Amino acid sequence: MQNGHDNFAGVVDHLFRHQSGRMIATLTRIFGPRRLDLAEEVVQDALVKALELWPFEGVPENPSAWLVQVAKHRALDAIRREVSLSEKLPELSRAFPDRNPIQQDIAEFADDQLSMMFLCCHPNLSHETRLALTLKTVAGFSVREIAQAFLAQEAAIAQRLVRGKRQIREERIEFEMPRGAELLNRLDSVLDALYLLFNEGYSAHEGESLLRADLCEEAIRLARMAASHPATDVPKSHALLALLLLQASRLPARVNAEGDLFLMRDQDRSLWDRRLIAEGLMHLDRSAQGADLTVYHLQAGIAAEHAVAPTYAGTNWEDITDLYDQLCALDPNPVISLNRAIALSRWKGPEAGIGAIACIESHPALSRYHFLPATLGELWSELGDRKRAAQYYRSALTYVCTEPERRLLRNRLADCEATGET
Repeated sequence: MQNGHDNFAGVVDHLFRHQSGRMIATLTRIFGPRRLDLAEEVVQDALVKALELWPFEGVPENPSAWLVQVAKHRALDAIRREVSLSEKLPELSRAFPDRNPIQQDIAEFADDQLSMMFLCCHPNLSHETRLALTLKTVAGFSVREIAQAFLAQEAAIAQRLVRGKRQIREERIEFEMPRGAELLNRLDSVLDALYLLFNEGYSAHEGESLLRADLCEEAIRLARMAASHPATDVPKSHALLALLLLQASRLPARVNAEGDLFLMRDQDRSLWDRRLIAEGLMHLDRSAQGADLTVYHLQAGIAAEHAVAPTYAGTNWEDITDLYDQLCALDPNPVISLNRAIALSRWKGPEAGIGAIACIESHPALSRYHFLPATLGELWSELGDRKRAAQYYRSALTYVCTEPERRLLRNRLADCEATGET
């Protein structure tokens, strides 16, 4: 045992995030989807056991293997309680061998997790339920984290999960990979869930930290799995993966060691991960092999323009604005329109951006979105109207945002006030 008392909580959280989805997926295959609650209970018990023992005994040398073995023993207890599961013993032994349990068949793990994602994204389930189940069972999200991602109440998310599991039981939805047109239809929901997972890590909605790299890494891992699996190796899978990789390449430059946020124009581009950029561009190229044009293709195209630009000023803002025009046509969305207005302001000047924002400023979806007044504050500041800019920054500070974003807004406001024009 290591003397890991001080950091055991972080280790448990990291391991549970990465291991729970794999274990729940395999146990759901063994127990059957109608016992999804049992699979989750078994894995949760393993986590609780770790939280009970590791603070006093230290973190095991192979903590992943430890969690797998505890989950296996809990599963054996469950099988002994339920006579109808007795025939599952050989399958459990194969899935969780006693020798070197963490070196399991990677392909089988991938199949289980992908099948689990498709189970959670069955078309009979509502769109919101599909996303919540995927985030809970495959990605290891807590109910609280899902509520934050959906901007919803925890009680509402908990009820959504309960109803989804009940529907899986009552409709006897199977744990299997769909085929043909059904696979492609359900793949959309799978990709949506991965996109939401990445976004929650890339830009958290509230709290002390803007970034949660572990969520981004998990989304990329699952997206790589989808893009490489023979059943889901299709252009839109590669488009999503390209988008996630290109966005993730900027993570090292977005926040410094003190947690301060840097906007793209202020980022040190030497910190951008060129390996991720190269991989992202490769998958973007592969996404163009078919006739599909999805929102992921267009967003990845925008991210690619940023990735290859030598400087912020040297970015091809005209092409980015054109890509946003196509994106708005494909997915009319006020947040996308706001981003288009920003690109337009970089191309044609802040007045053009302010004019574009005026067309969407009253949209209900933007009524409590701090990025709207923050953007207007930036544009009016560029025009030299610091008094009006300060008003918008004050407005943005009344909305919910992360602490790094709040510090950035306070600094912008202080800059405006320092001119003496407010």
